[in-house]
Amino acid sequence: MKKLILLPAVVLLFSCENKKNDSTEGKSSTDTLKTVSNKDSLDKNNSPQTVNEIKTEFALLNNQLIAKKLDSTSFEYECSEISGNVVYYTSNGELKSIKHFHGDSHFSSVENYYLKNGKPYFIFKDDTLWNFDGGTPEKPETKDDIEQQRIYIVNDKAIECLEKKYIIRSSSKNNANPENIQNIPSKNCSYSELQKTFEVLLKNKDKKGKSDCIL
Repeated sequence: MKKLILLPAVVLLFSCENKKNDSTEGKSSTDTLKTVSNKDSLDKNNSPQTVNEIKTEFALLNNQLIAKKLDSTSFEYECSEISGNVVYYTSNGELKSIKHFHGDSHFSSVENYYLKNGKPYFIFKDDTLWNFDGGTPEKPETKDDIEQQRIYIVNDKAIECLEKKYIIRSSSKNNANPENIQNIPSKNCSYSELQKTFEVLLKNKDKKGKSDCIL
């Protein structure tokens, strides 16, 4: 059974439609957003209103996450056959980001919510479904079906949604390089389901240790 591994830090790919501008933690690196200085930040009381402003706000927050400048708390949960882990990142008492991992023996998902004034302005979701793909009982081969979603949000409405899908086979030496796979606009640009999950995670932000089902 393939083990699920929880990564301790958030370093994502952050892309726009034409240039694939991915952020720092994930499966691509060539289109990583450039580091920005504090002078590029929006007013602390204003939420980003465009994709470019979202990119700027995200880059600033991601720099803080990489530098481990944010405080964090977390808890784990078990629900039937699904295990989960939630990490809350704060700065001066203000919630800035939530990382939610959950999975079972063949599926794992990581959702990353980036917040301004208590509301998400960008969500990155990375799902992996794996299956056996030949080989022998002694040396099995596997196939990972990976799907990524990037959602840009303004005033509680998704203004742009991108997706990227690819396959990684353990037996192949010629797997596609995720950096070279272009993000494409999603046919259904919505984050209603993730919004529901976000609200549940927000209600549980004071939990610690281990818990039962939360969703």
